[in-house]
Amino acid sequence: MRMAATTTHLMTVEEFRKLPEDTGAVYHELRHGEVVAVTRPKLKQALIQSRVRGLLQQFAPTDSLVESTMAFRPLPEHELWVADIAYLSAERFRQADPEDNIRGAPELVIEVLSPSKTAAEILDKEQLCLANGALEFWVVDPDRHHVRVSTSHGNARIYGLGDDIPLALFGNARLAVNALFE
Repeated sequence: MRMAATTTHLMTVEEFRKLPEDTGAVYHELRHGEVVAVTRPKLKQALIQSRVRGLLQQFAPTDSLVESTMAFRPLPEHELWVADIAYLSAERFRQADPEDNIRGAPELVIEVLSPSKTAAEILDKEQLCLANGALEFWVVDPDRHHVRVSTSHGNARIYGLGDDIPLALFGNARLAVNALFE
């Protein structure tokens, strides 16, 4: 990601990419044409991201992609966001341009809550992703030990300890919520 710059117009992804590379405690995303600073994850969040990624990789179909900190362009011109964890089907992964970011939202976008993420930011990202290619959007809450799963069909459900999350994108697999927080 890139360093922030002051702009007087909506910045495009191409303009954003010309900014100097980020270093330090924050990185930047392009949200609705504006450069936004994002705090890098603390260890607690990073460990959960790693655990979720590893668990999902066990169920992921061959040639698909499960990745942490995946940059994507839910809309082509003024948006460049980063998912904590994302899943791309084999077909979407094959179609992706390796010289660009993922076009549209990944089929599954997962965010791990942290003190630096506001409810408004999470809701904005959820709505943008579900309207632009995501089939599911998960919000993992490390403090409450639950996962909110929203779908592109408008359904939402919270799964807590003792529950299994159905992995519709991974066949008939199920993921124990307890495994996310071990």
